[in-house]
Amino acid sequence: MDVYKVMRFFQGTLGIPEITPENLKKQLDQKEKITILDVREQSEYEICRLPGSKLIPLGDLSAKISELNPADVIVVHCRSGVRSAQAVQLLRKAGFKNVANLAGGINAWAERVDPSMPTY
Repeated sequence: MDVYKVMRFFQGTLGIPEITPENLKKQLDQKEKITILDVREQSEYEICRLPGSKLIPLGDLSAKISELNPADVIVVHCRSGVRSAQAVQLLRKAGFKNVANLAGGINAWAERVDPSMPTY
């Protein structure tokens, strides 16, 4: 599967591949196989989460990187996109090719895709 077709991502301002909340929603609605990685802390995950997301806090990611498959298409998110951008850089350095940051994080998702989702 061509990651460029699946994710339709673009290079963000820091040269990090990104996907908009709207495009991620579209891909999920089309049943594309995407791993959603949440790099927030457990307490943040308890407030709100994307359905089916896998929680690995950014501070634990290096130690738990083996829990992820480098062949998978992975979208990483946090609250606003800063920590997840760091996680994307870490994963790309580790050889993950099909990884992108959710632009604006879960707050952008809540604002533009699911207004019923709590924000903080």
